Amino acid sequence: MNYWLVKSEPGAYSWSQLLKEGRTAWTGVRNFAARNHLRAMKKGDLVAFYHSGDEKSVVGLARVEKEHYPDPTADEGDWSCVDLAPVKKVAEPVTLAQIKSDKLLREMAFVKQSRLSVSPTTKEQFERMMEIAKTSI
Repeated sequence: MNYWLVKSEPGAYSWSQLLKEGRTAWTGVRNFAARNHLRAMKKGDLVAFYHSGDEKSVVGLARVEKEHYPDPTADEGDWSCVDLAPVKKVAEPVTLAQIKSDKLLREMAFVKQSRLSVSPTTKEQFERMMEIAKTSI
């Protein structure tokens, strides 16, 4: 199993929206590195759902339900998307400040390449985020 972090501006697509819908196609990614991460996702992989913008925190735990396929929102180019489904809301949000102050988490690709909307985490980093979130995997 692999572990990931996806981020979204709550005004564009929020955790509560994913909970309500039960599943979504993670479309609109137009960065080559993030696209390649989408293509590496496998069904069953766990995903930390991060709200960017004012919140700046991990707010939910999701799972990859369908592996990459052509992004239907792309008018041109070779872009992909995956389907995500919610697993559960985290008990306590994990803030960007907590991530940056944690010795293990500050090494995450998400911190080092902050513009990426999809990035990998190690198993240890993911487990640490869920520990801070007081949420079992």
